[in-house]
Parts: sequence; C-alpha cells; structure tokens
Amino acid sequence: MTVNDFSAASYQQQLHDKLSRIQKDFAEFSLPEIQVYPSAEKHYRMRAEFRVWHQQDVTNYVMFDEAKRPYAIHEFPVGSALMNQLMPNLLAEINASELLRHKLYQVDFLTTQRGEALITLIYHKPLTDEWLAKAKSIKQKLDVDIIGRSRKQRLLVERDHVIERMHVLGRDYLYQQVEASFTQPNAGVCESMLSWAVNNSKNNGGDLLELYCGNGNFTLPLSQNFSKVLATEVAKTSVESAQFNIAKNNIENIQIARMSSEEFSQAMDGVREFNRLRHVNLADYHFSTIFVDPPRAGLDPHTTSITQRFDNIIYISCNPATLRENLRTITETHTIKAFALFDQFPYTHHAECGVILQKK
Repeated sequence: MTVNDFSAASYQQQLHDKLSRIQKDFAEFSLPEIQVYPSAEKHYRMRAEFRVWHQQDVTNYVMFDEAKRPYAIHEFPVGSALMNQLMPNLLAEINASELLRHKLYQVDFLTTQRGEALITLIYHKPLTDEWLAKAKSIKQKLDVDIIGRSRKQRLLVERDHVIERMHVLGRDYLYQQVEASFTQPNAGVCESMLSWAVNNSKNNGGDLLELYCGNGNFTLPLSQNFSKVLATEVAKTSVESAQFNIAKNNIENIQIARMSSEEFSQAMDGVREFNRLRHVNLADYHFSTIFVDPPRAGLDPHTTSITQRFDNIIYISCNPATLRENLRTITETHTIKAFALFDQFPYTHHAECGVILQKK
C-alpha cells in the first residue's frame, strides 16, 4: 500500500493495521469489542493548509517530502470535493494577478458538507485596499469568503467563518466554524463520533460537565441526554462560537465558562473563586457524567483525579499513548464499558479513540 493508493482494498488494509495496533497497545486492559468507525476513502478532509511555491512566473501549491523538498500539488484526493473544485480555479486567479501572487506564502481552505467555503491567503507583505478590492472580485467569481493575512493584519472580505451542518441520529446541528480555530477535519467521522457519544449516554440522567468543549461540537448533541450541561473552554474565539452555536440551535440547558480544566478543578475543590464562574452556581448541578476531549498531552494528574469522582466518563482522545496512561489511573476506580476507534485521519498513523467508563 502506498500513500497515493486510495482504493477500497488499500483503505481497508490500513484500517485493519490501525485496529491491530490499538488492540495491541491496549491489551493490558479488559476491553469490550472495539467498535470501528471508518472514514470515506476520499474527499473526507474539510480543511487543509498549503504552502505556495513561486518559480519564475508560475505559482503552485506545494507540500514537502521528508528531505524538505517541495513538490507541487495538482490534486488533493483526501480534500473535500468542494476544495478540489476550488483549488485550480483559485490558483488560476493567483497566477493571473501579480497583486494576488506577490509574496503569497500560504493558502488555507475551510469547507463544509453543505457547500460553504472560506479561503485564507497569507502573505509576507502588507495588504492594501487595492488587494482587498481584488479579493472581493475573486469572492464574487468563485462564490467563497476570503480572508487576507499578513504580519499584524487580517482583512475580511465579508465573513470569517462558515456554517457547518452535522447530522446526528436524525437531527441536524448547525456549527459556526471560525477561520484559524480548531474544528474536526473529517466531518463524516465527526458525525459518527457525535452519534456514538449520544448513544452511549442516553440513560445517564442528571447533569453533564464537559471540559475542553471547543465550539460546542459534542456539547450540542449531548445536551439532549441531560438536565443541564456546564461546559468549559479557555480559548476566547471557541467560547464565542460555542455561545453562537447554542443560540443558533435553540438549546437552553447549556452554560459555558471560559476557563481551563485546571482552573475549573480548583473551583470545584473550593481552592479558588473565579469571577468567570460568577454566573454559575455549582451547587445547582447534580453531575452524573463528565466528558473530556483533551489535547494530545492528555489529562493532567489533578484533572484525572477529578474525572474519577463521576459515575460516568466519556473520554475522546487524539493520542492513544496519553489515553493509555490516563486509563491506567482511571481504571482503578472505573470499568471500561465501550471502546471505539474513529478513523479521523486515514492513511496516517493517527488514531482517534473513544472510551466509556463507569464507576465500579
């Protein structure tokens, strides 16, 4: 199998290899059968970043090999169909305009399943009103939103976001996805993750605490299973998007607190008081479940100990190594009830895992 082989047989082999590795890596635990959620074989990435390379009068998208040598990208099969449609059309506009082309460094694409696209052009030069006028004409021609970036400069042609639609167990959820903010790149697998989390918490009851909620990706669909939801997130842009998404979807039982998981742990333990929690009375909550989707570093020891206080834990992990370390502690008090492999990143070694744990 090669990285350029996008056949069904090639995909199934790489998924089998990934599952075998996860089974081996977690052999020390008593796992139920691992549920596997595959990806589409092609056109699954909703976002991508490309460096651009200028050679004489021609500009191309490029990536770099292991020796750091650039090679031109003329097609991108893993990118969404819309992305692949836009890439050559945008490149033709760039090559036809010295104003767009000069000192262009990088192009970022953000697309959605419902046909919206946002393109960011990143430069090593100040951007002028003349550039903005040219970008507006490209927006009209390609029917996309465009952002220009350079040092200490960010010019919007119109919007800085797209609206994605996720279909979860018969219901659609709308999400504002802001340029340069984190979103799940594989929308199809993301829908599988959301459905899995909702299905595995249907009977939990009580209230939900969510740490690292981002733009509310899991928060929105999970809210249907709980009386109240309290979600925390430290990034200001993500908090603003989460608030927007809660209102957009007419959900009324979610509150967001802008703080880190470490800070919230201190608040729960009464170590510190935070003005950012003044709108929240923790005594009003009867948490049955905690949801965590930490960064690659996993849960810090104190947050790990916090999770162990809850009857139910939903843990989404982008790093099996740190997940394994955290589970060694958590399984002292909890039993693994479900384990899933989500193939967010086909044809790579990366594996996204989900674990449902219940207090012993």
